[in-house]
Amino acid sequence: MTTQIFARSSRPRGTVGAVVGVVALSSLFAANAAHADAPLITVAIHVNARGLDLTQDEGARKFYRRLEFAAWVACTHADRVALAPVDNPMQCTDQSLARAIRSVSVPALSRIYLETHTLQQAAVAGINVPLAASTK
Repeated sequence: MTTQIFARSSRPRGTVGAVVGVVALSSLFAANAAHADAPLITVAIHVNARGLDLTQDEGARKFYRRLEFAAWVACTHADRVALAPVDNPMQCTDQSLARAIRSVSVPALSRIYLETHTLQQAAVAGINVPLAASTK
């Protein structure tokens, strides 16, 4: 299983308008007003779950860490492709991770997400919470 995490969209820095063939982690953050006429570029990172059993805790935790790392990279180091940095990388990372958890829709990942987030945060992010986790 390969998951696309939409992590951030931004506008190129300066006048650099290079076409960047990036892969899939994107969030819609307000781009720098000075570059409002620049094209919107989406940073995308594919995260692969090949070889992991997402029904088992160990496999789900490994995949969750991959998703966290991909979200962090897309929201911080992705500006190496001439994109303006995001205003709040931690918020970008958290929102990107939530989108990934929602898109994968694996109960074990939702439970792991709830170890560091509230039920309200999960609901706002559109993450389906397993019934057992919601009664805790």
